[in-house]
This record gives sequence, structure tokens and C-alpha cells, in this order.
Amino acid sequence: MPRNAKVSQTQLAKELNVSQALVSLVLNGRKAGINAETYERIWDHAVKRGYRPKGMHLGSSPAVVQPRQIGFILRAPLRLHTPSVYFGHVQHGLHTVAEARGMASTFLGAEDELDVEKLHRFFHPGHSFQGVVLLGEVSRGFLEQLRKIERRIVAVSARYPGLCHSVLGNEPQALEELVRHLRGLGHSRFGWLGGNLGLGRHEARLEAYRTALQTVGVELLPRYSITLDQADRAEGFEAALAAASHAKRRDFPTAWVCYNSMMAAGAIKGFSHAGLAVPKAVSVCGADVSRAGLENKPRITCAGTSPEKLGEAAARLLLNSTGEPDEPFNDLMLPSQFIAGESTGPAPAE
Repeated sequence: MPRNAKVSQTQLAKELNVSQALVSLVLNGRKAGINAETYERIWDHAVKRGYRPKGMHLGSSPAVVQPRQIGFILRAPLRLHTPSVYFGHVQHGLHTVAEARGMASTFLGAEDELDVEKLHRFFHPGHSFQGVVLLGEVSRGFLEQLRKIERRIVAVSARYPGLCHSVLGNEPQALEELVRHLRGLGHSRFGWLGGNLGLGRHEARLEAYRTALQTVGVELLPRYSITLDQADRAEGFEAALAAASHAKRRDFPTAWVCYNSMMAAGAIKGFSHAGLAVPKAVSVCGADVSRAGLENKPRITCAGTSPEKLGEAAARLLLNSTGEPDEPFNDLMLPSQFIAGESTGPAPAE
């Protein structure tokens, strides 16, 4: 509700035909000795009138005037004002389900911005949160700290056995589809441009890629496996330039799989800058599905799980969570989809 500075407790009391002292007690969380119906009526009217000065105890308001919420937290070092395009779409899926249930999705902060004190401010007695969705991989220490305050937790694109629920994309399926597509185009030499070094999601994709290559009798040579700390367009460009330094070698790959479509978009520009046309000289694809890849020129060949569907599944899983000590944890793995774009083509003639 918008704040209305013209509304005072005296006005609220007059409109409700009660004393100003009673209004003050209610808005400061006093319940003892106050009729429950009157308590709710005062809170409901105050919130609707936009009376929300500093110090008003929203945690003491009755549920009827507190919309239920799903909280979400971004992994470090992401920020809401510069979000990962991927997690932005996960958030959209989360919000879609929350809104359909009459709830709000609320940003609580990034992992490295939240300490115990801040978490307790959100999860005070009487809070309206139905749990928390973690967007990306957070540290185990942060997760254990959060679990002491709120046990209804779902992690997206990360897995914590025995600690919380999780929703994952089928990485092996996605990488198998990409390798099968590239092999069908005649490619036999493959490279990897990775990002987010140290995160479990990168390791899962790289391992799935290696396994997929082994099934078709291809080995990923170490010199053609390049991984950077981050995973955006800039890193894709940088990795492609580093790879292109080997372009005159006879074993130089004609097919490159990137950690995500953002890196693939940067890699296309990087290879082109180095004089390697895409897809005539090299084919490039991304190991996820995102709007960034689909709207890129050329459109990027990619495979992965829809981030919106990950968000929707996380919201549904969270709303079915009880948070009880004996609740079993579920790890959902959603199927991937393959999208053929314009960034891959037949292997160049030897």
C-alpha cells in the first residue's frame, strides 16, 4: 500500500469510532485484553488507508492484512539490479506460480548481503513468508544459518542432499543432445568454453559433456577446455580469443560447446574477431536455454531446461513443504529441450 502522510492515528480512531489510545496499542502489537475482531478491524483499516510510519509492527498484524509471500535469495555475487538473465527468468516462473496462488514473490537480498540479524528481521514471529527459494549455489555455511531460522527451502540449479529441496535441469540429457547434433553435422574435434569456475553447476555440465563425448569416441583435450571465473558475454569473448590462439593447429576443434548461451553469444563475437566465421569455420552452442540465446544474431543452438519452468517447479515444491523435522527432501530434475539455431553448421572440409 502507498504511504499517506496525511493519515494520523487520531483520524484512524475517528473513522473507526474507537479511541486513539486503542489504535496506538494495536499498531504497536498489543493484543492482551483487546477483542480479536477489533484488533483485526483496526489493522485492516490502517493498512488500507496507507498508514505505515516507521515503527509500525507489521509482524503483529493479523494474517488477513498480510499477503503471503515467497522469499527468494540470489547467490553471491549476483545483485537484483544486475541480475543473471538466466535467474531473471527463473524468478519470473517463481512469480507466476506465486501470483496464481494470491501471493507475492519478495526479494530478500543476495547471499553476501544477508547476515543473521537481517534474516531475523524478515522471519520475525508472525511473518508471512511461506519459505525461501535460493537462486543458484550458496555456501553451505549460509544455508545452515538460514535453516536455523526457516526450514522451508528450495534450491534452484544447486543440490544440498539432506539439507533442503532442490530443482535441477537434466544436464546429461542437454549435453548429449548437443554432442549428438554436432556429430550429426560431421564434427569430430570438440572444445569447451566454461564459466563460473568452482560452482557445482559448471562441474556438472563439464562432466556431462565429457561423458557425452566418450559415448561417441571423442576425447576433450586439456588445451581446448578453457574455463573462466564468471560466465557472461565478456568471458565468452575472452575465452574464444584464447582458444583462437591455437587455430593453426591440426587438432583445433571445429565445434565448441559453451557453459551457457551468454558465453556462447560472446564467443561468437570473439571467434569472428579472430577471423573464424561462425558457423562456417567453427560451430558454437550453449548448454542452457535462455532468451539471450534465442534473441541473439545469429540465433544460438542450445539445449537445457527452461528457467521459467525451474522457477515454477520451485514455487510448487516450496508451497507443499511443511518444514517439519521429519519432512523428506525432494530433488526434482526437469527434462531438457534442444533448440537448433544458426550458430552451428556442417564441419568444414579438411
